[in-house]
Amino acid sequence: MSEKLTVKNVVNINKSTLSAKDNWSTLKYLDTGNITENQIDTLQIFQKGEKLPSRAKRKVEKGTIIYSTVRPNQKHFGYFDTHSNDLVVSTGFATLDVIDPRINSKYLYYLLTQNSVISQLQSIGENSTSSYPSIRPEDIGNLSFVFPDIDIQNKIADILTFIDKKIQINNQINQELEAMAKTLYDYWFVQFDFPDQNAKPYKSSGGKMVYNPELKREIPEGWGVETLKDFESKIITGKTPSRANSDNFGGEIPFITIGDIRGNTFIYSTSETLTDLGASVQQNKYLPEGSLCVSCIATVGEIGFTTEWSHTNQQINSIVFEDETNRYYLYFALKNYFENANASAKTGNTFANMNKEDFSGIRIILPRNEIKNNFHKMTEPYFAQIKCLQGQNQELTQLRDWLLPMLMNGQVKVE
Repeated sequence: MSEKLTVKNVVNINKSTLSAKDNWSTLKYLDTGNITENQIDTLQIFQKGEKLPSRAKRKVEKGTIIYSTVRPNQKHFGYFDTHSNDLVVSTGFATLDVIDPRINSKYLYYLLTQNSVISQLQSIGENSTSSYPSIRPEDIGNLSFVFPDIDIQNKIADILTFIDKKIQINNQINQELEAMAKTLYDYWFVQFDFPDQNAKPYKSSGGKMVYNPELKREIPEGWGVETLKDFESKIITGKTPSRANSDNFGGEIPFITIGDIRGNTFIYSTSETLTDLGASVQQNKYLPEGSLCVSCIATVGEIGFTTEWSHTNQQINSIVFEDETNRYYLYFALKNYFENANASAKTGNTFANMNKEDFSGIRIILPRNEIKNNFHKMTEPYFAQIKCLQGQNQELTQLRDWLLPMLMNGQVKVE
C-alpha cells in the first residue's frame, strides 16, 4: 500500500558532526565540487595533526545520502553503499540518514535525484539571497513523496543501481586506460626513455642529452621547445551570447562550461545549449569534434575533447587541431603543465587566471616528429576506447533518467 510521507519525517538530517573527541589517524575529505551524480573525482587525505578545512565536518554512514545545498542543478550528490569511519564530507552537503523501516535509503536517493526534483530545488535556490542558487537542508526535508511498499522500493532501487554500477565500471576502465597512456607519456617525454634506434630506452641507454636554457634542464639532442601556438595556431577563446535574449539558449548546440569538462576526457553532455540564433552571433567560436577545451579562468586546467560541433564560454580556451598527431601529446603535456610543471601558475590550490595570450604562450617540449607520431599511434586506441565507453555511459545515463520518473510514478511496473 502506497503512502505519502515527508522526507524530514523519515530521515535524520545532518545527523553527526566531526568533533575534537573523534579519534582518527587518517581522514578522507570530500568537498562538494568533487562528486557529481555519485561519481567521486577527488578525495583529500589528511594525517593526524594536519589542519582540516573548516568545512570538513559532516560524518557519513552506510546508506547516507549527501546532497549539495549550492546549485542543485550541478548534481553534486551521492550515496554511500558502505560505511567508512575515516571519511567526512563538507558542510556544503546536507546529509540524510533514513530512520524509517518503510523506506529504502537508495530508493529515496533516486527519488531526490530525479530531474524534476532537481529543478524544483534549483528554483527554490534561485529565490535565495545567496551569491549562488542555494537551498537549506530543510528545503529537502520539506519535500513529500508517495512511497510504494518496501518490496517495490527494493526492486526499483536494484534496477537503477545495476545501471549505475555499469556506469561506474566503465569509468574505472577509462581511468585505467588513461593511466596506461599517461604512463607511456611520462616514460617517453618526462623520463625521456622513448625507444632509440635500437629499441632501447633512450636516456637510460646513454642517449645524448643537451641542456635547454628555457626549461633549465636537459632534453634529448635534436629536441626543442615551442609555444602552444607554434604547435597549433588555431586557438579559440569562447564567449557567452547575451543572456538578455533568452532565445539564444535552449537549442541543440552544446555550450561547454567548466563543469561539463570536469571528470570527462570526452564531453558528451552540457548543462546548457545554444540555439542557432545564439551561435550565429559568434560564428567564429564554433569548435569541431576533437577540439581540446582547457579551462583558463576560475578553475584552471580542466581538459577535455569535444564530441560534436560546440561552443564554450569565455572561461575556456580551445585548440582546433590541424595536425592530429599533436592531439594526445598536447593533452598530456597540458595536464602535466597544470598539475606539475608550472608552480607559478598557481598559489596554494588556487590557480591564477590565464588569458588567451598566456595560454598560447605556454612552452612545451617539441619531440622529434617520429617519436610524437609513434606516441599518437600507440595511444589512439586507448582514447578511442575511452570515447566509446563514455558514449555508452551517456546512453546509460539517459536510460536511467528516462526510467527514473516512470518507475517512481508507477508507469513502469516491476515484478
